[in-house]
Amino acid sequence: MKTLTGMQKKILIDAERLKYPKSGIANVCVSLIKGLDEKASDFEYSFYGPKKNIPETKKKFNIIDWKFWQKKISINTRSFALIHTTHQLSKYFHTVKNGQKKVVTLHDLNFLHDGSSEQKVRKYTKVVQKNIGNADAIVCISEFVKEDFLKNKGLFTLKTNVRVEVIYNGLIFPQTTEVNSDKKYNFIGKKYILNIGVLFPKKNQNVLLDLIAKNDRDLVLVTSSAKSDYKEKFLEKVKTLGLEDRVHIMENIDNSEKYFLLAHCESYCHPSLAEGFGIPPVEAMYFGKPVFLSKLTSLPEIGGDLAFYFDNFSAERMQQVYASGMQIYASKSEEYALRLKERAIKFGYLEMADAYEKLYSELLN
Repeated sequence: MKTLTGMQKKILIDAERLKYPKSGIANVCVSLIKGLDEKASDFEYSFYGPKKNIPETKKKFNIIDWKFWQKKISINTRSFALIHTTHQLSKYFHTVKNGQKKVVTLHDLNFLHDGSSEQKVRKYTKVVQKNIGNADAIVCISEFVKEDFLKNKGLFTLKTNVRVEVIYNGLIFPQTTEVNSDKKYNFIGKKYILNIGVLFPKKNQNVLLDLIAKNDRDLVLVTSSAKSDYKEKFLEKVKTLGLEDRVHIMENIDNSEKYFLLAHCESYCHPSLAEGFGIPPVEAMYFGKPVFLSKLTSLPEIGGDLAFYFDNFSAERMQQVYASGMQIYASKSEEYALRLKERAIKFGYLEMADAYEKLYSELLN
């Protein structure tokens, strides 16, 4: 890559989502910062976000601290050659200066498919338009998201020569899969199924209650403490099926506890109805755990031919898929676990940082 000088080599990355440090997009921002920190580069990076949540780095990156009033009075971006908006609903950096390049990461267009009101669809379409309308490159986080975007491209007005690429989210994996915990969980030592994600209709966790009602497993859910109608219905169903002793909900736990639960689960189940990427199944594969996924949206890209798939969500069928999957896994568990881990590593943070920097470089040269 030829060295870029002056204005050309400054890149601004919008990491404002670090306001919500436990969110999926925040994790992706941290991974990108870490990846760019660990590689040699001709670019000078600045990150925009809440200073206190931006990870420490070896390089002296420029940090522009997020302030709530910047939505109204935006920061001066004149010195940057390229701006990278890390999610399609960002409220910042909607205008670009003459000669400036822009990259936007598109995580999903779920609002078109989740039964949102017309008003909400209009509102979100408008925000996405503000972000991608002047983009030189739109990066989709999976082939599924790219396909969905191209199908719905007519809703947006884009630059004529906009590039649409796929760069998978990259994860920072724990340094070891031997993890300990000081907490006393009453289900450790039992066979339990793990699920990670907000209790939300599209995550479809309620079908896992039907699954464990058909076998003797416990179910452990790692979720946020957000209140929702879905959560109320979920807890009602737990009572109706008499599963109070076998369903365990862990709220807002930190990464080390999450890794401990991954290390000790029998399997990871993710029956989601809509997923732009799907970080938790990748984490489970890194721990060598058998993963059971829905066949919908991006999940087959994540699990490939190593995951087991629920082709429908009837209790009987899910139990058949689960029993046969566990049998296949058990017959060659060491070899299978190794292959799962190898697949997970392909979704690493350095791979993601390399792909983004290659794109920045192509747009600026």
